[in-house]
Amino acid sequence: MNKQRRHFSGPEKVAVLKRHLVEKVPISNLCDELDLHATQIYSWLKDFFENGHTAFENGRKSKAVEDAKDKKIEQLEAKLARKNEVMAELMEAHAELKKTLGEA
Repeated sequence: MNKQRRHFSGPEKVAVLKRHLVEKVPISNLCDELDLHATQIYSWLKDFFENGHTAFENGRKSKAVEDAKDKKIEQLEAKLARKNEVMAELMEAHAELKKTLGEA
């Protein structure tokens, strides 16, 4: 029979990695205890170190990006409003022209 896959949450993975890195528990012991393959833990380590910088980001960059998006949205909304005004003027002029040509 096939064993059902287990899914470890992010905090569970960090706890396993912490035991290895801080408490110096060998990976082989963790694998035996948790019934994992060593490659799985090494994969978690790789992901952990590749994405560890996000823990130290203080949100300034995301705030700047959000402000830029808000500014762009305002610009696009203003452009759209101007286009709507121009279209309304053109449609009004077109309707007037049709009336005058229709009477002649």
